[in-house]
Amino acid sequence: MSADALVLATRNEGKLRELARILDHQVIGLDAFPDAPDVPETGATFEANALLKARAIAASTGLPAVADDSGLCVDALNGMPGVLSARWAGQHGADQANLDLVLAQVADVPDARLGARFVCAAALVVPAGGQAREWVVTGQVVGRLIRVPRGTGGFGYDPIFQPNGFDLTTAEMTPEAKDAISHRGRAFRALAPFIHLIGSLS
Repeated sequence: MSADALVLATRNEGKLRELARILDHQVIGLDAFPDAPDVPETGATFEANALLKARAIAASTGLPAVADDSGLCVDALNGMPGVLSARWAGQHGADQANLDLVLAQVADVPDARLGARFVCAAALVVPAGGQAREWVVTGQVVGRLIRVPRGTGGFGYDPIFQPNGFDLTTAEMTPEAKDAISHRGRAFRALAPFIHLIGSLS
């Protein structure tokens, strides 16, 4: 394995494919590290959770690690589900149940108040002896919820999120079009310059 390989702290295949498209670097998912820990997302912010995961995976693998925490923030729900997006319905990663619950919770909210945004914090941790190097960046895309899911691309809440200025949901966009405007695309493009420094830090 290359010394400058980058470990993406995810076992989510959809997210792994998405991030591999965005990052111009050799990337490896956690399936290559069966002993890597499952890190609880106990932080109160996206940034805290991303750092928790990146630190743990870098320590476990000895390789530079990137992790993200992202979610849907709905104006009418006071910014929720937020950091709880992946487990909003009670079970982590239950995409359909999470989506259905959000739609039920805004059922009586007027269309004019269905504003929402996707937020992503991305963290890079590079092991360096006793002193790791760390970077955290954020990205977001603003839009609104729709009441009837559309599209089969993406994952999570993509079928009910329509970015401002677009008639399509993020689940109806091509992968390339979504990457160009998505919260993850923006966060990871902002992180890319630091990722490209990895070789010079080793």
